[in-house]
Amino acid sequence: MPRAGPSETGATGGPGGPAGPGPGGFGDPGDPAPGRLGPGGSGGFGDPADPGKTGRPGRPGRPGRLAVVVGTGTGVGKTWVAVTALRRLRAGTAKPRVAARKPVQSFAACDIGTDADVLAAATGETSAEVCPPHRWYAMAMAPPMAAAFLGRPAFTLSDILAEITWPDGIDVGVVETVGGPRSPLASDADSAALTAALEPDLVVLVAPAGLGAVNAVRLSCEALSGIAAPLVVLLNRYDGSDLHDRNLRWLQRDGYEVVMRTDDLGLWEATPTV
Repeated sequence: MPRAGPSETGATGGPGGPAGPGPGGFGDPGDPAPGRLGPGGSGGFGDPADPGKTGRPGRPGRPGRLAVVVGTGTGVGKTWVAVTALRRLRAGTAKPRVAARKPVQSFAACDIGTDADVLAAATGETSAEVCPPHRWYAMAMAPPMAAAFLGRPAFTLSDILAEITWPDGIDVGVVETVGGPRSPLASDADSAALTAALEPDLVVLVAPAGLGAVNAVRLSCEALSGIAAPLVVLLNRYDGSDLHDRNLRWLQRDGYEVVMRTDDLGLWEATPTV
């Protein structure tokens, strides 16, 4: 079942490039100004311009606010959404301490950089802090398949969870998953299972705005339906075209909370659990 939430039409953004959003969409990863992560009300990640809205103190061993970024599939823009949001937070006057984690990653051996490299550049961490080096798999397959192909040991969700650590005093932590909710992430788990196990304060589902968006969002939200955290759908590369607008309105009619740009992320709210 869809998660009900405020249905509000956001501002129209321009289309992004093939690897990530461009100006007017989710923002240029090199320019944090277009994006904002945090509602103007209670909960969520807080407003970078207002230190009183930076979230609650974290439970031991986790950030004050924890978000998990999931995609409807591979290549929809999860990393760019996380990067833009984290850079915006760091650029705000409150200067909250942020950190990112990509618990496991697979990639083509010819890739110039990895998701962990991009996330590390956004948070000021090292790539090895974002993703443990032994969880880097240079084969463009789901991580457990890549591990098997490369002749490396199998690993479980418990292994992954034990390796996700955070420095003390992190105000906002973001975890990026792999592929879509049902994409294999470990030998015994997928991205939906990792999201549930992390018990986040917010789940962000990044989806394409074009053809297939409604089906992709419905199926992904069904896979994530057992998670208690609020869920918001981000329609990536929304350009205001007739198709994109019809997809937006259909999803809103279904009861999903949908935004199109990081400028609209004031809708992101999560109820603190003390």
